[in-house]
Amino acid sequence: MSSFRFKNRLGAELIAPDRTRFTLWAPSCERVFVEVEDLPPIAMRRHADGTFVAEAPCGAGARYLYRVRDNVTVPDPASRFQPDGVHGRSEILDPDFYDWKTPDWKGRPWEETIIYETHLGLEGNYEGMKARLQELADLGITTVQFMPVNSFSGHWNWGYDGVLVYAPTPAYGRPEALKDLIDHAHSLGLMVFLDVVYNHFGPDGNYLLEYAKGFFDPRYDTPWGDGIDFHNPIVADFFIDNALYWLMEYRFDGLRIDAAWAITDRQWFYKLRSRIHKTVEKGRHVHLILENENNDAGLLRDGYSGQWSEDWHHTLTVMLSGEDKGFFLPFHHETTGLLKRVLTEGLAWQGEFFPPRQKTRGSPSSDLPPTKFVTFLQNHDQIGNRPLGERLITLSDPDAFKAAYALLLLCPMTPMLFLGEEWGSKTPFYFFSDFHGAIGEKVRRGREEQFAEYCNLTDPDILATLPSPTDPKTFRISRPDRAERDTPEGQTWLARTKELLALRHSKITPHLKGAYSAGADILGEKAVIASWTLEDGSLLTIAVNLGTDTVSVPEPENIFYETSPKRASQTLPPGTLVAALGRAF
Repeated sequence: MSSFRFKNRLGAELIAPDRTRFTLWAPSCERVFVEVEDLPPIAMRRHADGTFVAEAPCGAGARYLYRVRDNVTVPDPASRFQPDGVHGRSEILDPDFYDWKTPDWKGRPWEETIIYETHLGLEGNYEGMKARLQELADLGITTVQFMPVNSFSGHWNWGYDGVLVYAPTPAYGRPEALKDLIDHAHSLGLMVFLDVVYNHFGPDGNYLLEYAKGFFDPRYDTPWGDGIDFHNPIVADFFIDNALYWLMEYRFDGLRIDAAWAITDRQWFYKLRSRIHKTVEKGRHVHLILENENNDAGLLRDGYSGQWSEDWHHTLTVMLSGEDKGFFLPFHHETTGLLKRVLTEGLAWQGEFFPPRQKTRGSPSSDLPPTKFVTFLQNHDQIGNRPLGERLITLSDPDAFKAAYALLLLCPMTPMLFLGEEWGSKTPFYFFSDFHGAIGEKVRRGREEQFAEYCNLTDPDILATLPSPTDPKTFRISRPDRAERDTPEGQTWLARTKELLALRHSKITPHLKGAYSAGADILGEKAVIASWTLEDGSLLTIAVNLGTDTVSVPEPENIFYETSPKRASQTLPPGTLVAALGRAF
């Protein structure tokens, strides 16, 4: 039997089939009891650092909670499973129960990464996602990335409102079903990444202030409340252990760290990277991705695999749709120059003043390989945070979008597609959460404030027509319509995706390690030509025109893909792309 277990410092750990050790950090308490169903309360022994420990004669399947005050009981913050939700009892699990079918899986090198971001609830939970994996593997996807699975309040949620970061939500199934899903993905050659949220907790079900006020530091204000005190070693290790738990016990191949800019101790990222390097088995590929508004290139030099490139997205969105509000406004200035910079250096902002934040943003990145930047035209944030949840494909000229799509999948940066994008889905994707009462109303008001800040949308009559995030229908209508996939247009998009990914796998991926920019030039408004030297010394060159005027371009040799085969020689019409491999243009 092949099983994997990561021994957490906190939580319930089996020390024998019928005996469990419980550990809780509760520095705000003088007394704590663990209450296991069918057993009398057990007083826990307090250590000097505020940690409470006790053992009980119980095994896997037993449910428990902690009594931190006479009238207050709480679930385990390191619970491995919450069968009855975030307010219920925690369940003791035996990690050795699952027998892995692919125990020797080592993952894949970063250069082979082609990410497909998805939401497990919209995929039909663990079982529905499992049924989809072969389809994605056949398409050419190498990596499936799940939006957060940590336990959240209610039955549907994006996952970023989680409160129990060790416990996979019961909304998608039991933990063993998640392991089976990952196991099956590995059998198909697919890596699986997980989006983790370490910068804040959701508004419902977070009991930490009841027994561990030191978990937070009011000096660090975030959009979600007081910042988490990453300078406290116990708090820092709580999240480092969580990362290792997902990587070692669940065998995820990588983690995407949400809103890394909101984690207050930059040194924590180095500690995390070091612990993972020391813990993961030799020869296994494990990848760490940052969502980092700070454009911190230093972390990418220190071993982080990649960063979500919002600069790429915002530049192309402005070119394709004319978006001019909120964070997109700065990208209206010299947009073509920004695209040139993104293609050659990865980041558009490298220390310059960034008006939306009223401060400088970023650091120099030109020395980094292009694979360090995860690029996308659509993702959960950039679609779901629009008032009407429109996908970029519906806001763009069709030919220009096709050219941008080819640029995404053929340039040496690390591409990512979002749920349904492979068939050109036009189904809106909304923000949704199963909150009610005062919290639900607060979420609704928060969305309206966000729309006012980033979209200049304040008209109460229009706001009243938008789908409510707490309406069950909003969740249901965010599921991509599979009927679109079966239409002639959907099948054409699928064929396009498969062709582009096949070209990437055969011509680009084998030579990506060590690739670097060979420069770029502006051909005209919204038109750029860029080249990269690959590991084998060949030159990949892509010319793209997202504008409305035909531009001149030296006729390339060794073309392997173009969106308009009938174009005239030495021209690049509006909404077209040409890719060549060999000599420079």
